[in-house]
Amino acid sequence: MAGRKESRESERQTNRWNIALAVTVVIILLTAVYVSGSSMRKKLDGYREHISQLEEQLEEEEQRSRYIEEYRAYTQTDEFIEQIAREKLGLLYEGEIIFREEDSQ
Repeated sequence: MAGRKESRESERQTNRWNIALAVTVVIILLTAVYVSGSSMRKKLDGYREHISQLEEQLEEEEQRSRYIEEYRAYTQTDEFIEQIAREKLGLLYEGEIIFREEDSQ
């Protein structure tokens, strides 16, 4: 009987060690998963910020594209041609008079 009692006690102690080992492994795994998840959340936040910046850049480029298209259309108008003729070439309509201030010296 003494052998059986020692055997049971030995089994209990082994079971305790096995349970302690299993709990330790589970704790280590949970910690690793938490740390990994935290790292992934930080990366995800970084990616979201980058996406936000890219969306802003896209909107700016779309606005710029619209402006360029509007300007291109404007350059095809008579109004633009007249403006350039007056400003760059100094052309006038027939009978038009330009008044300029005299330089005071």
